[in-house]
Amino acid sequence: MKMLTPKEIMDELNRYIIGQEKAKKAVSIALRNRWRRQMIPKELRDEIAPKNIIMIGPTGVGKTEIARRLAKLANAPFLKIEATKFTEVGYVGRDVESMIRDLTELAVNMVKKEEQELVKEKAAILAEERILDILLPSVKRQQETEGTAEQGDSSREKLRLRFREGKLNERLVELDVPERALPIIEVFSASGIEEMDMQIRDLFGNILPKKTKKRKMKVKEAYEFLIQEESKKLIDMDKVVKEAIERVEQSGIIFLDEIDKIARRDQTHGPDVSREGVQRDILPIVEGTTVTTKYGMVKTDHILFIAAGAFHMSKPSDLIPELQGRFPIRVNLDPLTKEDFYRIITEPENALIKQYKALLKTEDVELEFEKEAIEEITDISQRINEMTENIGARRLYTVMEKLLEDISFSAPEKKGEKFTITKEYVRNRLGEFLEKEDLSRYIL
Repeated sequence: MKMLTPKEIMDELNRYIIGQEKAKKAVSIALRNRWRRQMIPKELRDEIAPKNIIMIGPTGVGKTEIARRLAKLANAPFLKIEATKFTEVGYVGRDVESMIRDLTELAVNMVKKEEQELVKEKAAILAEERILDILLPSVKRQQETEGTAEQGDSSREKLRLRFREGKLNERLVELDVPERALPIIEVFSASGIEEMDMQIRDLFGNILPKKTKKRKMKVKEAYEFLIQEESKKLIDMDKVVKEAIERVEQSGIIFLDEIDKIARRDQTHGPDVSREGVQRDILPIVEGTTVTTKYGMVKTDHILFIAAGAFHMSKPSDLIPELQGRFPIRVNLDPLTKEDFYRIITEPENALIKQYKALLKTEDVELEFEKEAIEEITDISQRINEMTENIGARRLYTVMEKLLEDISFSAPEKKGEKFTITKEYVRNRLGEFLEKEDLSRYIL
């Protein structure tokens, strides 16, 4: 995959995210720097540490969406995880090192999929031969005697032709599929032994003989199953694991959401006592350490960390100084305006209006929105955000769902009809929620 330039990354993000130019610019540069680092001599490459980013802004302004879209652009292992999942060593909960193990697992699956694509053509040929062996089991016995070999070949080629034309797709065949009959062992994981359950299962899986069971399936389904099976045999798993670990160490990206929830606050009662402990556990991972995974040792020195948080109840300076120092780039995301709401609901490729039009089109119902109606929707969303909790662009989801509730419900009986959403219709459906403040709370 061609590595995108910062401008190209920005253009891709602009297709889905409105505004937040500073944040998009920061992640575009960070992503491009991953490629730049790979291009310089190895001696200097190891000295260049990633410039981690912390995104600060209220909920619903695009922090997570930027991460999601970045994941699709980055041809690299990418993991999004909430900081609130972790807990201090000694408490029951997820070990912070599990994020590296998860990232490594993702990388192995990514490389394995790529390798399977490379051998898919060869695997398809082998799978076809296996299908023909099942459909014509007597051919081999016929070929043992010279007189019937030619006849057997002829029958096989006729069958191959019929198979390739799809004439055998609905025929049932019987395959031996692996049966995962492992002892039911469950380990209640505490910090540091999170993978023990999986490791014990793998251990027993390697010791015990692999069982298979007979399963009937259609030829088309069997062919796909056998392609997967043959492609697994053709790929070198040692090479896959080595490549995956290399990718994690050199170009891995972790998006650490809700980092403000583990910030130290003034009060120290309740669960807050372990917040600083979680930060201290995360610190060595961000600074650079070696984590043991089931695929081997993984160094975290050059993994890029992008953290995000609303910081309503706390501020970035509430994080421990050592952790603050590991996030040198800080980006403030702007609160959304009414104009932003209008652009969000209409412009992006995944805009809500486009989504609802596509959904109702499946029922053969045409949906149209007048410009004034869209403006009214954004105005109502903005006002409800002001009257109750401000949840940013997420408010548009709940308002749109409430607005189109009746049309969505009756759509199957309205095939071929066209609905035009007017300003009056929006006011009739949503006006009552603005007249009484307490009613607005029923829209999330």
